[in-house]
Amino acid sequence: MIAPALDSREVERLRRAHYNAVVTQVTPVHDDLRILRVVPDGGVPPFRGGQFTSLGLGYWEPRTPGVQDEPLDARRLQRVAKRAYSLSCSLLDERGEILPAQRQPYFEFYIALVRYAELHPPTLTPRLFALAPGQRLFADPRVVGAYTLEGVAPTDNVLFLATGTGEAPHNAMIAELLAGGHQGRLASAVSVRYRHDLAYADLHRRLERRFDNYRYFVLTTREPENLDPAHPSYRGKRHLQDYVRSGDLERDAGWPLDPERTHIFLCGNPAMIGVPLRDPGSTARRPQPGGMIELLVQRGFVPDEPRQPGHVHFERFW
Repeated sequence: MIAPALDSREVERLRRAHYNAVVTQVTPVHDDLRILRVVPDGGVPPFRGGQFTSLGLGYWEPRTPGVQDEPLDARRLQRVAKRAYSLSCSLLDERGEILPAQRQPYFEFYIALVRYAELHPPTLTPRLFALAPGQRLFADPRVVGAYTLEGVAPTDNVLFLATGTGEAPHNAMIAELLAGGHQGRLASAVSVRYRHDLAYADLHRRLERRFDNYRYFVLTTREPENLDPAHPSYRGKRHLQDYVRSGDLERDAGWPLDPERTHIFLCGNPAMIGVPLRDPGSTARRPQPGGMIELLVQRGFVPDEPRQPGHVHFERFW
């Protein structure tokens, strides 16, 4: 069912009733990827790298072209679509100095456009991609989440593994560690389809040149060298699990994944993470086959669970 459009006075009334923040900057990476900066009316609350908040836009708002049709009834047309997003980080300020997310006067979000979904048409990202600077939206004033650096000692080694926009919370944590003078070794590895999906790569390369204890690695899955065996640089598809399992990550980073002094953070595709599931009729939790957690458990790492601290941390708001 297609609901009739709301008149302009009703739209303005709904916006005043539901919106509490403004878009201050839109950085298009490509047609399906962008960075948004949002300033809440009440200012940016305190938070830690790795935490998240929610964005929202009314169903009455326009959607970017080229996405799946979305039938709306009159009742839904007056509601607000919301979704949780990890807070990203600019990494460096205008002078090239390290900029922890906590010192940013804005929220930064790293967002991929969802054009089609099997169960329900995508609701929020097509509307977020229609936004321009100066337009308003909902931003939850609460910043929450336990996916933080709590428990990481100054001399621990820390490895961040992400797919796509899953590197957003890692950006905030990396800036927090480097700004605080972290003494251990740090590495971030990101798997994407194409190199143009890496909005922060240049900033990470600048951090590598400035900090001897930091490395940044990129894996792709759909470039010619990933798909064409005749390509002179053919390497096939390599996912993060392959990179760790082969030992190549440790060789590239120059330090071992030692469970005694290494924390590992996982964010992105749930299949990559392999979140442990509870066995039927038992309190035991078993890592899903093929995921990073299963691989790391086999190497002696312990997943971080509520009331059971470990050294493998993973985002949970999927």
